[in-house]
Amino acid sequence: MAKRLVIAGLVGYFSLFMVLTLALGFRWNKQRKAPDQPIAFSHEIHVGRLNLDCLFCHDTADKSFFAGVPPVSRCMECHISVKLESAEVQKIHKYMEDQEPIPWNRVHRIRIRDQVYFSHERHVKKDVACAECHGDLGAMAKVRAVRSLKMGFCVSCHQEKEAPTDCLICHK
Repeated sequence: MAKRLVIAGLVGYFSLFMVLTLALGFRWNKQRKAPDQPIAFSHEIHVGRLNLDCLFCHDTADKSFFAGVPPVSRCMECHISVKLESAEVQKIHKYMEDQEPIPWNRVHRIRIRDQVYFSHERHVKKDVACAECHGDLGAMAKVRAVRSLKMGFCVSCHQEKEAPTDCLICHK
């Protein structure tokens, strides 16, 4: 009887371990999945092939906490006359016509914004390449998170670059 209980306990323990491992793996993969966007914008084309600088579209990254998303008017600077036959460019024209912002779906998020201070401006001014946190966007047709952007990642980067690691640098 005791032997059966031990075996049942071990089977239960390992079953619970497997279920938790699968659940965490599923959650991690879901977080890293590229969200669908209202317009199939390709960083692979714009950054990879056309060599547009990140600040061309994300023009607040060097002067703000947020990199921000470009306004429709930024897209229209080129797409007023480029690839007009494209269904995706026609969507941009529609947003412009309706005077509506493109409702992009967020890819990266610092979840505890009320406790953590992060500034794109500081990092851009220290010449931290966007790819260090966001991955090689020039190779991504569809953007997805490639780093966790959690405390361990940030602390490791600060240590590697000999940047300050005092808690009050990031925590309010």
